[in-house]
Amino acid sequence: MRHISIISSSVREGRKSHNVSLYFQNYLTENKLATTEIIDLKAYNFPIFEGTLKTMVNPTENVLAFAEKIKSSDGIIIVTPEYNGGYPASLKNAIDLLYEEWKHKPIAIATVSGGPFGGNQALVSLQFTLWKMMAWTIPAMFSVPTVDKAYDENGRPMDITNSDKLAAVFIKELLWCIEADKQDHSA
Repeated sequence: MRHISIISSSVREGRKSHNVSLYFQNYLTENKLATTEIIDLKAYNFPIFEGTLKTMVNPTENVLAFAEKIKSSDGIIIVTPEYNGGYPASLKNAIDLLYEEWKHKPIAIATVSGGPFGGNQALVSLQFTLWKMMAWTIPAMFSVPTVDKAYDENGRPMDITNSDKLAAVFIKELLWCIEADKQDHSA
């Protein structure tokens, strides 16, 4: 079975984007589409890195564990809020830590915001950053406007029908890319 890691990128108190990470974990598990785990950047409490993993003399255990989780995942879902038109520094820091681990990795991006636009401005800059890392970002989008009213603290959507409908398309695209990537590596 495929393994998909879900990166919960906000480290702020009272964050609502984490609820969307929980939703994806529940969705993938309940539909038996993949094994999952949430990589919660708040739990890692990474310092600001001064270099990449390759240049670190003595990387910490949590840095090595993070790198291994990204490398061993078949695909990644990044759930990110939009802060002032961009994505959080915690996510940029974690992305910049690695290089080879991101290369050709199928990645789906879910954006959220407290306002009406669902984090669409953060999507563009995050896609560009991942493109520079040679990651494979899927074209399907999953954006959540007014996130504080869309999912509860357990990841349950207030509008399950619409949420599941959007997730089905989003996840189907990610799974297709994962399978295409596996075919490419087995050829």
